[in-house]
Amino acid sequence: MTVEVGIRQRKTLRLSHVVVGVMTIMVVALVYVWFQVNTTRINYAIAREMQLQERLIEEGRQLKMEIEVLESPRRIETIAKETLEMNYPRSDQVVLLDE
Repeated sequence: MTVEVGIRQRKTLRLSHVVVGVMTIMVVALVYVWFQVNTTRINYAIAREMQLQERLIEEGRQLKMEIEVLESPRRIETIAKETLEMNYPRSDQVVLLDE
């Protein structure tokens, strides 16, 4: 009977080692999958942010060009003459101030 108990204990011990080994492999596999999913999610987020950055850079370029057009002296002069009906002053309208 003691031999049977010893054999049973060894089988139980082997089985518990197998179960612990399988559970360890499963935990490692789950951690690996979790890391892969997170890596993929982060890569997609980075790609979205890079696209946003490119759009913002292009928008900045367009806004700078628009500022240059709006600040153009020729444009300002045209608006002053046509819309505001302004002209260059005549010589008798110019007052010089002494410093």
